[in-house]
Amino acid sequence: MAAEATRQGWRVVAFTFGDAGGVAAHAERVVPSRVTELAPMLAALGEERVSAAVFSGKFSVGDIVRDVPEDADGTARAVAEQAGSLRDVDLAGAAQGLLQGMGIEVLDPRPFAGEWLPGVGCWTRRQPTNAEWTDVRRGLAVARMLADAHVGQTVIVKRGVVVGVETVEGTTDAIRRGVRQGGADTVIVKAVARDHDYRFDIPAIGPETLRAAADGKAAVVAIEAGRVMLVERESTLRLADAASIALVSVDGDAA
Repeated sequence: MAAEATRQGWRVVAFTFGDAGGVAAHAERVVPSRVTELAPMLAALGEERVSAAVFSGKFSVGDIVRDVPEDADGTARAVAEQAGSLRDVDLAGAAQGLLQGMGIEVLDPRPFAGEWLPGVGCWTRRQPTNAEWTDVRRGLAVARMLADAHVGQTVIVKRGVVVGVETVEGTTDAIRRGVRQGGADTVIVKAVARDHDYRFDIPAIGPETLRAAADGKAAVVAIEAGRVMLVERESTLRLADAASIALVSVDGDAA
């Protein structure tokens, strides 16, 4: 995303939370940051006269749950209090209010995602069987309900039975738990809420997702087309093909 923003003519300042290897090559300045220490980040935003922000990468609500009550600075505590809860939608609203107060527009990151948002199709050598397609449709319907309720986005299904759903732990850990419950030949489906705000989160899968699926001998990984990002596509597809996993993107309205 930093590379694409630079290509489009933006001056990029990267605020990194944890590991962000490679971003320095595409940013004029890199500012290491912590979600529990927002005051220095806000100062740097002002110094750089930032006018727009794009969010990218993995954000862990679990880290907020653990860290904010213990060591957050005053600014982070104020944002948490304004949010009123640790739900993604409430945290996003508080973050947006904070940035808007500084005159910073939060942009939809999809124009910076390039080809990482695939359309409908099967991207691997193996395609799902008829029975697996039935589980994909079942998983998609449940995943959309789960996402609409702002609980999680991933569902694991085995022969019509939901054996795992994502909560605060994130996609990869939900897959690990679901495949342990369901055993081999499970179907993993990731979908997005109808009112999802992409400015604060682009749902995504990548090599880590496929490693977890392969370790559990899953049969299919299905994502909602045009709404879930497929990162590091070549590596992800190699992992899927090596494990004989069918990786497909499907029309969410087919649920």
